[in-house]
This record gives sequence, structure tokens and C-alpha cells, in this order.
Amino acid sequence: MEVWYMNGAGNDFMVLDARDRTMDLGKTAVELCKLNGADGFMAVDRSDKADFRLHFYNSDGSRGEMCGNGSRCVCRFAYDRGIAGEHMTVETDAGLVYGWRLAENRYRVRLNNPGELELNRKGNVDYVELGNPGVPHAVMEIPGLRWEMGEVLLEQARQLRFDPAFPKGANVNLYTWLDETTIRLLTFERGVEDYTLACGTGSASTAVSLWARGKLPGGVLTVKNRGGDLTVTVKGREGRVEELLLEGPAETVRIYQV
Repeated sequence: MEVWYMNGAGNDFMVLDARDRTMDLGKTAVELCKLNGADGFMAVDRSDKADFRLHFYNSDGSRGEMCGNGSRCVCRFAYDRGIAGEHMTVETDAGLVYGWRLAENRYRVRLNNPGELELNRKGNVDYVELGNPGVPHAVMEIPGLRWEMGEVLLEQARQLRFDPAFPKGANVNLYTWLDETTIRLLTFERGVEDYTLACGTGSASTAVSLWARGKLPGGVLTVKNRGGDLTVTVKGREGRVEELLLEGPAETVRIYQV
């Protein structure tokens, strides 16, 4: 069985073509992610409403609604394997996601619009769910955030991840402004239960939070993750998001035969 090890701005995944295969995907996720400590696992399946179906699992075997960086990587996987063309539609648990091939190693996806958006859900922490059912994110500003502060903030991030204010649990996004259109972001992801090098839906949810607060008038945000930079574009009016785009790298690191 051929398994692709892929990377999207430091967020890494094991990916396989599961069409016409019968397997326990949760168990497979745990086994394959252990090969190299990948953050998540993605299986491509057949779909009657899109070019293909994405099954996404965290490294602990828990199922996720979808994944932003993973969506870009799986779009490249589908294009390189001849499953879809340069423009594609992906069915996910959170709804349909649209993908575009921009270059060999660069893809753009249109993510699910927020199904929930509540500023100050808990104190100064915003809550954003992308899709319906959505991927849950808590967003909090940490002025002067630096990468080396991660260990100091770890317990606070873990507590927010399990806070009762977020019934589904939450990915926790901590950010600081670097200039008027650029932030530094550190994300603690549920299912991984630690920081990851990047989070696509976390970057997008943070952009949505800032846009809703009127702090992103141009609608375009550069997000500096530890694993690389992502570009998020938020389009909407009257406080309603109408289009949410995520652009960044999608790289194939290695192909395993297992």
C-alpha cells in the first residue's frame, strides 16, 4: 500500500488512497502517524457530490471535521494521482471545500464559512467554528508573543482547549501583531494535544476573528507559523463572511510502501 508523507507549512500528514479499500481508519491513523510523528492522517474516498471525499483523523485516532493545511495537501495528492484536475471540490465532514493548484508546491483552498462566530466567548477569547458542524477554534491575543514563550503558555493553552466554554473542545490560537496585516501565531491542537508547527483552520479562524473585530479592513492576513507562512483572505459584508481562502505550501516529502 502506498502512503504519502506530506507537509503544509510544517503541518505534516500521512495520506493514502482509500477508494475501494476496507480498513479501520482510526486505527490506521495511529499506526501510520507513528512512522514519523505526523500530526494527522487523511484518506481519500469516493464521493457522489464532489471530486473525492476526505476522511481526516488526528494522530491519536480521533476524527476531525476537516483540516486547512491538510486540505491543501490532499488537493495536491489528488492532482498528482490523477484523481482530480487543477480545480477541485472536496467533500469533508464540515462541508464542501474547493481547491486550486497554483504551482507544483502551492495550493489555495476555499474553506467552510463560519458556522459559529462569537467574540468574547470567554473573557477576551473569541470562538470560531468553520463549517457546520464546524472545526472549533478559540482565538486569543498575546501581545509580544514569541516562539520561546510556548512552554510558559502551554498550561494556559491546555486549559482553554478543555474549557467548558467550548463544549466540543477547541484548538487554541495565540497571536500577536507584527504589523497591520501580519501576525505571529501559535496553535495548540486538540487530537495532537500539543502545539503544531502550523494550523490552517487556526490561521483562518484567527483572521475571521480579527476581521469581525474590524482589525483587518483589507481582508488579507499574513500568518507566520513556526513551520511557515500562510495567507488568509476574508471576504464579506455587514459582519457576514462570504468567502474564506487559505493559500500556502503543499509538499510531498516521502512516499512509503507499507
